[in-house]
Formats: sequence, structure tokens, C-alpha cells
Amino acid sequence: MAGHRAPERTETLESLLASKEIAIVCGSGGVGKTTTAAAAAAMVAARQRGKVLVVTVDPARRLAQALGLEGLGNEARRVDPEAFKAAGVRPRGELWAAMLDTKQSWDDLVRRHAPDRATARRILSNPLYQNISGKFVQSHDYIAMERLYEIHSTGDYDLIVVDTPPTRNAIDFIEAPHRMAEFFSSKLLRLLIAPYRSRMVNLASRPFYQVADRILGSQFLEDVAEFFILFQTMYAGFVDRAGAVERLLRDKRTTFMVVSTLEAAPAREAEFFVQVLGSRRFNLGALVLNKVLPSYLLDDEAEERAARLGEESAELARADGVAGALGTDEDQLARVLGEIAGNYRNFAVVARREANLRRDLQAGAAAVGTVPEFDADIHDVPGLLRLGERMWAPSP
Repeated sequence: MAGHRAPERTETLESLLASKEIAIVCGSGGVGKTTTAAAAAAMVAARQRGKVLVVTVDPARRLAQALGLEGLGNEARRVDPEAFKAAGVRPRGELWAAMLDTKQSWDDLVRRHAPDRATARRILSNPLYQNISGKFVQSHDYIAMERLYEIHSTGDYDLIVVDTPPTRNAIDFIEAPHRMAEFFSSKLLRLLIAPYRSRMVNLASRPFYQVADRILGSQFLEDVAEFFILFQTMYAGFVDRAGAVERLLRDKRTTFMVVSTLEAAPAREAEFFVQVLGSRRFNLGALVLNKVLPSYLLDDEAEERAARLGEESAELARADGVAGALGTDEDQLARVLGEIAGNYRNFAVVARREANLRRDLQAGAAAVGTVPEFDADIHDVPGLLRLGERMWAPSP
């Protein structure tokens, strides 16, 4: 992890999040990132006083299902305290949840940053804006950062837990404000809108626009130009907000949590993101490892006994009365004992590989949480709290 600053080790996730206002949860797809974010928020609401908001940027709807909230959207909704009672818990704080509505968030941003109401109305009614406000370059990632900043600025919540898109997209999530500002000041954009701003087309550019008019239609080009000309009236607001968002992300009150399993591909993705955080001087607060094999598989004595079981399976199967008591014959029992011993040793090999990966990954994290694989999917608040209890426990 070249360039990463190793922070002081914090004993648990609980103590880490108690001192933070924003926790940004990152990880590749399929590692339990959304569920981990919801579990962390639920645990803070259960154990600590204050209001906790978990907001998902990932389009997946599992968060709403786990929290028992149908139709979750931009407006935060409180999770019913009765959902905690089903787990025998009386929460000390409040748990709230929201899911990013990209179109609504863009509309709100336009109304907030437009120089006047007339300009805001023209942008909102522009055909291009109506069609692509949820889809154009960096739209989803930028508006997520804008929304995070806006929510934090209200001061309504003691902790905001943000569930981001999968890892490499989460890099875009971090960089989106800067990229959006670059886009609105780009040479390409100036070339596109210049003729319509001045209503004059010079001889050099006329052939380009004549061809574009035939292919795309002049009305389409005018809509594009008007859209970006109007958006440039908000450029100063974009740039100022981009700087404010970046300062917030680097603030000591903000922490990043990287979620992964210890399978090879997700672990590489997690390592990549940890390196990015370190190189850009963001605060890596926690590493959460899901579906971790049990620590007893690392016991040398147990592995030796498994090896002995495999070597002596035939002899053990012939012991007086054992096969009969189990309702089988000696040969079948010997095969079963050998299979058990072999499986144990195979799992032990994987567990040692996981342990090496874990040592590499956790070097820069202030807190580490490990979670075993659960027998059933987590789909409610009691399940989130069971997961949270394992995350909160001191990591072995």
C-alpha cells in the first residue's frame, strides 16, 4: 500500500463511527456492501443516541427491503422502532433511510444554483435536460456527492452512512465534482455552443454545423446549445460546491469503509481502492471482510489431527461396533472419514490464503470487522443487527 498513511489502530467499528459524521461504504459488487452499510447504521442507531441516516447510491433495492420500507426515495424515512423490537432491541437513537432519486436531485440542484427563477424554468423545460438529466456524463455520481453535501449541511443527522456504487465506479463518485467542473469549462463544450451564443458561424466551422444539422437536426443542436449555455450560468456554483465537497470528504469527521470478501477478485478490487484512498489522502477508517472462514481452520494442531484422521480412516472404521452403530459398513465409513479429513484440510488451505490476503488489506485500516457466511440471506432489521454484532466484535 505505497503512500498510505497508517492511522492509529481503533479497537472496533463502534468506537470509530462514534466519532464520525459521514461514513462512505465502498466495495465491488456482490460482497455485501449495501447490507454492510445498513447493518452499520442500524447498530449505531441501536447503541448510540442521535439520528442516523443510511443512503444508498447503488440502484439496488435491497436496502429498502431489509429495512421494511417500500417506495424508498429521495426523502428520508424513519425505520419503525418496532422493527428493532423484533430483535429484542430498544434503540437508543433513530434510524432513517433514503435512496438517491437522480432526476429529483438534479431538479432541486437547478432550482438552488440557477441565478434566477426564469433561468431555472428554462433549464427544467429544456427537452435535452428532461431526457438526459439522469443519464449524461457523471450525472449519477455528481448528484450523489451534491446530495450528500446538502444532507450534511442541514445538520439533521449525527451520522450519515453512504452506500456507493461498486468500487471502480466509486472512484468516479469521489472524482465526480471535479470532472463535472472540467466538463463545463471544456474546449469541446465551448466549440459546441459558440455559434449559438454569438449566432454567427465562422467559415471554418460552417461545414461541421451544416453536416450536423442534416444528421441531427438544427432544433436538436439548438436544444443542446441552449442547455449548456444555461448550465454555464451555474458554473460558479458547481465549482464552489465541488471544492466544498472535496473538503468535506477529506475532513477528519469523514471516514471510508471498504467492504470485501477474501476471494481473489474482490480482494484485488479492495486492494485497488485502498491504494487509491491512500494516494489521495482520504481517511480509510475501516475494512469489513464478509464471508470469512472460521479461525479454527488456522489451528495447526487441528490440521494435524485431520491429517491423522485421513491416514487412519480405514483402521478407525474397523474399530469394534463403530460401523454397526452408525448403520453402515466399514468400507463406506472409511471413505466418509477420509472425505471429511480431506475437506477439512482443503478448507484450511483456503483459510490460510485468506489470512495472508487479510494481513495485506488491513494494514492501513483503523478498524477491521470480520463476518462469517450466514446460513440465510439478510432481509430484515433483526438480520442486520446479527450482522452488525459480528462486525462490532473485536477482530481476532
